[in-house]
Amino acid sequence: MFKKIIKGGHKKPSKSDAYDAAMSGQNPSGGSNVTVNHASRGGGGANSLHGGSPTTIVTALPSGAIEPLPSFRDVPALDRQNLFLRKLQICCFQFDFSDTLKSAREKEVKRQTLLDLVDYIQSGSGKITELCQEEMIKMISVNIFRCLPPGSHENTGNESVDPEEDEPFLDPSWPHLQLVYELLLRYIVSSDTETKVAKRYIDHLFALKLLDLFDSEDPRDREYLKMILHRIYGKFMLHRPFIRKAINNILYRFIYETERHSGIAEFLEILGSIINGFALPMKEEHKMFLVRVLIPLHKPKSVSVYHQQLSYCITQFVEKDYRLADTVIRGLLKYWPVINCQKEILFLGELEEVLEATQPVEFQRCLVPLFRQVARCLNSSFQVAERALFLWNNEHIVDLIAQNRTVILPIIFKALEKNTQTHWNQAVNGLTANVRRMFMEMDEDLFDECLRQYEEKELQARDTEEQRELMWRRLTDSAAQTNDMAVD
Repeated sequence: MFKKIIKGGHKKPSKSDAYDAAMSGQNPSGGSNVTVNHASRGGGGANSLHGGSPTTIVTALPSGAIEPLPSFRDVPALDRQNLFLRKLQICCFQFDFSDTLKSAREKEVKRQTLLDLVDYIQSGSGKITELCQEEMIKMISVNIFRCLPPGSHENTGNESVDPEEDEPFLDPSWPHLQLVYELLLRYIVSSDTETKVAKRYIDHLFALKLLDLFDSEDPRDREYLKMILHRIYGKFMLHRPFIRKAINNILYRFIYETERHSGIAEFLEILGSIINGFALPMKEEHKMFLVRVLIPLHKPKSVSVYHQQLSYCITQFVEKDYRLADTVIRGLLKYWPVINCQKEILFLGELEEVLEATQPVEFQRCLVPLFRQVARCLNSSFQVAERALFLWNNEHIVDLIAQNRTVILPIIFKALEKNTQTHWNQAVNGLTANVRRMFMEMDEDLFDECLRQYEEKELQARDTEEQRELMWRRLTDSAAQTNDMAVD
């Protein structure tokens, strides 16, 4: 209702005429000059968020089409809502940022207008009307729900690109995008924003399109999205199950189909806060999320990118309910890497955090497969062996081991002796000697018995090897004699 219609003949449009035409989404010459935005790669249009006709976005502007509007402080309080709407209309214009010199003045006008809007919402100068809230969410949708550029692997066709080494794409329109995100964030956290009203505009579809944007390669994008989604989850309780389910679906697709997504770390950071707020006793839905989503997230090759956040989520579950420790440890063992040393080091670090929250009863359930894996780590590369030996620096883990030493020491004794006798790394040798000494102090009789059994097995292994070599020599000699007889 606030758009003006240009009337008149075929006169040359004046500066104000051009401005009015821009506000109505028309070209001063009479033609239409609009384009429709899209939410993300392959996504739907942003402007169909709340039904009705799509909002038009003017991308090509006549010279001088945008004029700066006065500040909110410079107009009477009664006119500020109208000024707010006019500023929103200006901010619906989209610009080409591939050329920094193109429409430089208009870009700056939009930036200053966005700053005014952010300041107005943040200052709490006045409660904005429902109409203003609706138009603001439409403007925000026009700006942030857009086509994301192809990922680097899509551009190069190289599937082996390391996400940690690849240079992230930085959106050139960030000077405007940042302020739009800031406006949305301030609107959500504002004490003047009533949930009953805001939920009409920040609905499930809006939340879903926000989640789509997490695949942006720009880390600044994802950081703002993380804060916004977290605030939406906290403020709009009715959206919580939907948001959790939508995130789960994205993670399912990442784990079992694509293994490519830019926002997994941010999702897990949000989920870490959500898990921290889970009530006890824990719902079966949340336990299934642990088993079906969080534990399988250890499988993808890119786990190092988000492992810190994943480890925090896993540990939160065990700290909330110690009975889940056995499930978590066996899940880690299921996805334990075979030839990736750096990934093994990450797993060992996470294992230590989980064991710190593990109670003796749960520890006893999984200690045999657990320490079989630890034994393999002790004889792995020197980095992995060193990290595995660091487990004995943790007092709680040492207490658990001491209580179950009769089972654990026979499992790892051979690995300890092998390190002592043959390992080339001095740090590993020193740490191994400390662990051996620790077991001797715990139970000297048990240590001596393990040593005796180890020496017996080694002697038997040598005898078996000698018998094998003797048998092989006899076969060789017999074959040689047979050949000589055949020649004669």
